[in-house]
Order: sequence, then C-alpha cells, then structure tokens
Amino acid sequence: MFAALRTPRNPLLIFVTLVSSLLLAACEPVPGSGNGPSVDSGAAVPVALLVPAGSGNTGDETLAASLKQAAQLAISDLNGVKIDLRVYNTGSSPDQAAAMASKAVDEGAKIILGPVFAESANAAGRAVANRGVSVLSFSNNTDIAGGNVFVLGPTFPNTANRLASFAAAQGKRNIMVVHDQTPAGTIGAGAVQVAVARAGASVAGIASYPFSQQGIVEAMPTIAGRVKAGGVDAIFLTADTAGALPLLAEMLPDNGVNPGQVKFIGLTRWDIPSATLALPGLQGGWFAMPDPNMNNRFKERYETAFGAAPHPIAGLAYDGIAAIGALVKSGRPDPLSRAALTQPSGFVGVNGIFRLRPDGTNERGLAVAEIRNGQAVVIDAAPRSFGMAGF
Repeated sequence: MFAALRTPRNPLLIFVTLVSSLLLAACEPVPGSGNGPSVDSGAAVPVALLVPAGSGNTGDETLAASLKQAAQLAISDLNGVKIDLRVYNTGSSPDQAAAMASKAVDEGAKIILGPVFAESANAAGRAVANRGVSVLSFSNNTDIAGGNVFVLGPTFPNTANRLASFAAAQGKRNIMVVHDQTPAGTIGAGAVQVAVARAGASVAGIASYPFSQQGIVEAMPTIAGRVKAGGVDAIFLTADTAGALPLLAEMLPDNGVNPGQVKFIGLTRWDIPSATLALPGLQGGWFAMPDPNMNNRFKERYETAFGAAPHPIAGLAYDGIAAIGALVKSGRPDPLSRAALTQPSGFVGVNGIFRLRPDGTNERGLAVAEIRNGQAVVIDAAPRSFGMAGF
C-alpha cells in the first residue's frame, strides 16, 4: 500500500476510478453481431445505463448519480432525437452486471452505456453478445475491448501516443520510461514503449520501483544514475497523483535529475487534484488533458443544473448519449451497428473529439499542457477533427 507516501496537501479529489479498472484481471471479449438492432428513428430509442449503485459503497453511489445526471444533461441537448433512458443498478458485482444487461435487452434496450469497472463491463458484454447489442463501457481497460464491447474511458495507449509524438516533435527523442511495479504501471510502461517507437523516437531505458515509499527510496539511486549517465532527453512517468508521483517529483531532483534539462512527462492527469500542480519538481513537466474549454463548459452547465461538480468520469456518459443521438439523427438504416459506431469521423463530446475503433478501443483528441508556476498551460491545443496532425 502507498499510505506512507506523501501526497499534495488537502487533496479534495482522488482520481483513481479510471486507473482502478486497469488493475483487474484481463478478460476475453466475445465476438458479437455487427449489424446492430433495428431502430425506429421516429420513436424514443431505449438506452440502458448501467451504473454501480447498490454496492453499499458511498463512492460508487456518488459516481452512479453523476453518470445518470450527465446522461440526462446530454439528452436535454439533443435536437430531433428522443432517448428513453433506463437506469439499471449493477452494484460492484460482475454477475449483477450480466443480469442487468440481459434484463435491459429483454426490456427493449437497443444499446448499453456502462458499466464502469472492467470485469462488470466484460460480463455485461458476454451476456448480450448474441443479442446484437453493443456495450459502451466507461472502463479504460483495453483488455476487455472487442466483440460487442467498446471502452469510452481515456486509455494509456491514446495518451501515450499523443505525448510521445509531441515530445518527439519537440526534439525529445531519447525517452526513459519509469513505472510502478504494479499491473497498471506495467501496462502503462508497455503503452509508452509502443508509442515512443511509433513516434520515431528511442526508449533510452526502462526503470521500475516497488509500489511503496521504501521501494522508491531504494530504487532512486539507480534510476537517477541512469538519467545522469546521459542520453536521456525526457522521463516518461506512469505514476499518478494518488500514488507515487508526488514522491518521485521530490526525489528525482533531490538525486540530481534536473527537470530543467530532462523533461518530465506524465501518463496520467497531473491537474487532479489541482494541488499537484504546485509541486516544485513538476514545474515545466508535460501531461495530456481533454480540451479544457469544452470540459469547463460541461462542468459549468452540470453545476448549474445539479448544484454540484460532476464526477471526473461523468462526461463519459454524456459522450455516449451524444454519440447515440448523432447516429440516430443521421438517418442511416443501421445507426447502432458496429460500422456506424466506428465511423472514422467520430463524434464530439464534452471532452473534445473522440471515435471508437473497430477493435473496441477509442481515440480521443487531447491537449498537451505544461505546468508553469503552479498552473496547467495548454501548449498544444487538442485537435478539432481526426484529419489533423496526430491522427
């Protein structure tokens, strides 16, 4: 456990839901029909929303409510399309998720949004794989993607590709990968290595550390020594703000690694919680984030409508409804088929542009931000279409 690690003062929000889905065991997707269900564009389209309510966990209940409200907000924004939103509680049980997915389709659902967690999403997908219904899960675990299951959550490969290509364009062509010795850290490191090669840069080394304060302390001389030996333009860190990042940001400079000379790059969001932006060791560092203008507008509208800030992944529910609405409005005869869902032009959501890939993963248009004087400053704007550089 990481309880002994230092974290930013007064962290009001720990953004771990997306990462936690990566810690689950790998699941095998099941092939499903690509034709999709028939839809009467003149009637309300039945859409099932599977949320983690009923688990008895306060955090899950808060997340479930936020996902439901974000979906309702998206429905209110649709023009010319009616959505019949039906909410099903899955708790934290994959078996319950499978049962609710089957019940939703029995009751007429044409597509399923959710669940959040990878094993539940996999179970839901398997339960309706032979029913011609797609599952747009809120997970970011690409291991469950495929067949009739898509992941809407921001994935490590997508983030790594964005940052590696930007870094290489800025002359950072020798990139060292530093990661936790955890399933998420290992998956993230793999995504970074592939992205670095794709960008035409080189992996200058790979280093890891046990997921504990003592583990980092003991590994740091070796990690810092490799950087100081030369041939490293940047360090790509997989750590998140709720885990090892704050300690790494302190210990790397303390061990002679100058962030002014070797660029620090983050695979995770460094602006959640915002207190992380004040860490001295991260000044000048780069990380990726959704289009801040669009995301801020969503947050403002959500708070106006519901009197509280949305959960960090609530926007995924909005995105799912927005995509369904756009496809139904398009008038195509198969609006919820695999071919429709994976149209190359993609969709516009509250976090910017995104598209679903035939393999069940996704691509999202991300901005690159640099930390300057405790603020996240966008230095490369998020693309507005998939015809722009990087896609």
